[in-house]
Amino acid sequence: MNCSVAMIAVLAVAGLAEARVVRIAVENRHPLEANRQYEVLSGHAFGELDPKDPLNAVVNDIGLAPRNARGKVEYTATFALVKPIDAAKASGVLIYQVPNRGNSPLYPRPPLDELNGGHILLSSGWQGDLAPKAGLETIAVPIAKNTDGSPITGPVIARLMNLPGKSNTASLSQGYTGLQYQRPATLDTSKALLTKQYSDDGELIPVSATEWSFGDCVKPDPSKICLKAGFEPDMLYQLVYTAKDPLVLGIGLAATRDIVSFFRYAATDNPVSGIVKHSIGLGTSQSGNFIKTFIHLGFNQDEEKRIVWEGVRPHIAGRQNPLNFRFAIPGGAAGLYEPGSEGVLWWSDYRDVARNRAAAGLLDRCRASNSCPKIMETFGATEFWGLRMSPGLVGTNADEDIPLPPEVRRYYFPGVTHGGGRGGFHAGTTNTGGGCMLPANPNSVAEPMRALEHALIAWVTADAAPPASRYPTLASGELVQPEHRAMGFPAIPGWPLPDNLMNALPIYDLGPDFKYNDLSGFITRQPPAIRGTIPMLAPKTDSDGNETSGAPSVLHQAPLGTYLGWNITASGYLKGRGCGFSGGFIPFAATKAERLAAGDPRPSIEERYASHEAYVARVKAAAQREVALRFLLQDDADRLVREAEAGDVLR
Repeated sequence: MNCSVAMIAVLAVAGLAEARVVRIAVENRHPLEANRQYEVLSGHAFGELDPKDPLNAVVNDIGLAPRNARGKVEYTATFALVKPIDAAKASGVLIYQVPNRGNSPLYPRPPLDELNGGHILLSSGWQGDLAPKAGLETIAVPIAKNTDGSPITGPVIARLMNLPGKSNTASLSQGYTGLQYQRPATLDTSKALLTKQYSDDGELIPVSATEWSFGDCVKPDPSKICLKAGFEPDMLYQLVYTAKDPLVLGIGLAATRDIVSFFRYAATDNPVSGIVKHSIGLGTSQSGNFIKTFIHLGFNQDEEKRIVWEGVRPHIAGRQNPLNFRFAIPGGAAGLYEPGSEGVLWWSDYRDVARNRAAAGLLDRCRASNSCPKIMETFGATEFWGLRMSPGLVGTNADEDIPLPPEVRRYYFPGVTHGGGRGGFHAGTTNTGGGCMLPANPNSVAEPMRALEHALIAWVTADAAPPASRYPTLASGELVQPEHRAMGFPAIPGWPLPDNLMNALPIYDLGPDFKYNDLSGFITRQPPAIRGTIPMLAPKTDSDGNETSGAPSVLHQAPLGTYLGWNITASGYLKGRGCGFSGGFIPFAATKAERLAAGDPRPSIEERYASHEAYVARVKAAAQREVALRFLLQDDADRLVREAEAGDVLR
């Protein structure tokens, strides 16, 4: 972060009485360029944890972490704090923005809407396998060792695909699911197994231990592998080996608890002391999964028995975060053999008979400590198709709606890609999906997300009830088998159907030492055995292929095509399968003649709206309706109408 004013300040937290942050080092302090009434403080938080405290004992391997002279386990995390310079202008609300893979929503500039509300914004490092880097929030956590000081070892798996043709060196740390710290206990390739395959259900072809090595084909390197004959780009290479020195990554959960608690409650050496009345946690995708795990494992109560977050919003978060087990990969992205959906996925207690698990819910621990926050869960169509959202709603038998507890509201945004699209009212499309076959889905969620954030703050600060939950259910007939006939999805000549595109949820056998409900412990079986597959459902659609449930955007109510939660991979190892977390778009024909020539069963834009003015009227009516339902702020409604007026629909 660039600094107009640099300051080094070390603040000691007296007597360790408040949270377990023992020292705050403010290393940079400067006015916020986007709003000079605010200032930004950033630096490091130094903390320590008592491994014997029951609130910390849930951290996997914390009992095997090195301790200081006081018998505590130490960590160091980066943080950034954005606060009004004039404390009298603060709203009293602290909003903690959970970083996603180290990327904080506070960089490169904080969200202005939250600043206009007078809120204090905070983020800090929690993902211990990230290397320190400017602009990233990171945390340094210790390595676990056996009680005799010897290295802890265990099996890990790396899956490498879409490698450049003729390349003979590959990094084990590529992509979200790369192995960042899981280094081999030995570079002897006879102690590892490298295989290649043409498809996930195809034959595993062993690669001789003499044909590859750990290194870059010039020198040994535990973070890379060299294949003498070179990699084939359309094959997947799977490496299983024994790793050593696991990081105690679950400390990131406790550190977040203590850092938030410090800035919320500490009376001394706290730059926002006395002005924070309420605390809210926001997380998107990976960081939304983090919020679910944080609550489930009991971290919403600090060591002084105080609540940490009074409200949270896990957004587009279909799983728990794979963080709190040995050799975990917290950047995982719901691929094959990646844990994340093995833990509890539902807010109310549910007995997972399909996987033979005891009844449990995400709120069990916070209920016991009276520390549950108010919760807004928000997600869209791609979370069903790519992130295995269905079991959280209907369980692992997919035969019953799991009721929501009173602390939870759930809002579903139909027909949107992961995180939402760019928005706009434009007929046709020239925007491709970036490695996907179909054009990118433009359907936006930014506007309802702003409205719901306002509602969450009001719910927390004034106990003002938010809008009622809106999401698809079995009882309403809105959740069905993920194939076009059951969904009511039309056959559109020249365009694909959604059949066989759902990201499957296997039932893994990870070995007897894995604590499935808590997503904790350690894995002894790699790759895990697959004992079955969980059935999953998808939302119904209308005759246009657009989903009919949830809280639709204005564009969804004045559609210019079919807005999809799924897409198809265009090339590479996964060609023809679901394209990650990307939703697609199938535009309507512009005219009736064009539609008839293509055999498209969906009415054209011309047939639907007749004129530009009629289309703008449809947008205006939808915007007014959403304002009344509190899913849209008036400023956003007015802007959307202006954008539709300026758009090219039926010009």
